[in-house]
Amino acid sequence: MTLFTDMERKYLTEREVNQYSPLTLAFLGDSVYDTLVRDFLLRKANMPVAKLHSAKIKLVCAEFQSSVYDITAENLSEKEFAVLKRGRNATGNTVPKHAEAVDYRRATAIESLFGYLFLLGRNDRINELFNIMTENVLLDF
Repeated sequence: MTLFTDMERKYLTEREVNQYSPLTLAFLGDSVYDTLVRDFLLRKANMPVAKLHSAKIKLVCAEFQSSVYDITAENLSEKEFAVLKRGRNATGNTVPKHAEAVDYRRATAIESLFGYLFLLGRNDRINELFNIMTENVLLDF
């Protein structure tokens, strides 16, 4: 599965990307992650949109993203891990009623990492990490 490999766009330098706040990176990373999940589900099975949406909700929620935080962290470079930690420690994000604060912060960290990698043009790395995250996902359709 690939993401945005054929798009022609100017990638940012690491220095430029580091100027963005972790929450800004998470804003973009949320969209990148959501797109990967939708693609993942479509390729798993052709099913009604309502079922796709229900399955998507299970994978984009803070609880799932938090559950893959540790396995993701184990597979990161030092720089990537630093971005993950910055995202986890970001302040200012309010916690939705349906999520625990720790899960929401860890989910924000994952999204920050995806935003960071996307701005750098590291789409292969995004796909590699997403595949690690979804390697053992079992969905009941």
